[in-house]
Amino acid sequence: MQLTFLSPNHPQWSALLRDVPHDIYHLPGYLTLEAQRLNTLPEAALITEGAAAILLPYLLRSDRGALANDELMPEVFDVASPYGYAGFVQNAAARDRPDFVAAALQTLKQGLQERGVCSAFFRLHPILDADLETGLTEEADCFQGETVSIDLSLTEADLWSQTRRSHRSHIKRARREGLTARIVPWQEALPTFVSVYFETMSRVGAADRYLEFDEAYFAELGQVLGDRLHLCLVEKENAVAAAGLYTEWHGIIQAIFGGTRTAFLKLSPSTLETYSVALWAQTRGCRWLHLGGGVGAGDDPLFCYKSGFSKQRHRFHTLRLITNTEQYHTLVNRRARALSVTPQTLYATNYFPTYRAAIGA
Repeated sequence: MQLTFLSPNHPQWSALLRDVPHDIYHLPGYLTLEAQRLNTLPEAALITEGAAAILLPYLLRSDRGALANDELMPEVFDVASPYGYAGFVQNAAARDRPDFVAAALQTLKQGLQERGVCSAFFRLHPILDADLETGLTEEADCFQGETVSIDLSLTEADLWSQTRRSHRSHIKRARREGLTARIVPWQEALPTFVSVYFETMSRVGAADRYLEFDEAYFAELGQVLGDRLHLCLVEKENAVAAAGLYTEWHGIIQAIFGGTRTAFLKLSPSTLETYSVALWAQTRGCRWLHLGGGVGAGDDPLFCYKSGFSKQRHRFHTLRLITNTEQYHTLVNRRARALSVTPQTLYATNYFPTYRAAIGA
């Protein structure tokens, strides 16, 4: 097998994407944007053998002395998926070989180790990577839960019948109250969307990482995606009640960011938004409206809400590779000492890589 590490401007990256189904998370421009936001390096690993090819986009991260507070650390490299579901891009020849993924991952591990990379973390795409589960080793594969999508091949009547009764009531009430939903180009009302988004993040006490997505970021995302980035506005008498950003790629509409004005919460405008986007996506010939998952808690209200729109579920996996076992466990031990906890406490968080785990954060 041949392993090649590609920069975003490498022609092989774009060439492979032209021939295979993929999502925005695999685009060189998207990786570049994420790298700028996170101060990392955008790359992709291309693994080929004969006609078979797999591409894994990722961000290369490094830290010197940042993983322990009181010890001088060597520079540590690891790789991770960008925000969203990047995972694999496979051509038809790779999909026809059930053993290809496992062999490719061994090649990747060896190549990353030779480059001084300690670990690798990939979020797999719940829809596009659905057939990969049998090709992943138990050691590397981690089942994270389920995501929800709306099957847009259903009739409008079936979409309505699959919508939870309480959601249908909210949609009817929103319409009676004069709320309407419309899809507009993202440029038309981006400042309004950003205002709604930050109001929502403040209200729910979102983690700091969600506050990194500012108006400049969304504008650059729009430049990368062009007319494949859509904005849905739910309004009442010209006042915006809710707003959501959606991407469209290879028949998949993806809900990526959204929010609701506090003053309109009782009318549940986001419910009308989601159902309206599903109907609009049908008219564009799209196959799925992917709503994503929840927050991972045992009692997950976000997942419960999303599951009220559809019976369709997708299994969401992450891929966790330790490419340098000795260094990995050394880093975990140093991280544990810095936090005054035992290594077992860090391992129990199930965070990967463990040496980046935080306690009480």
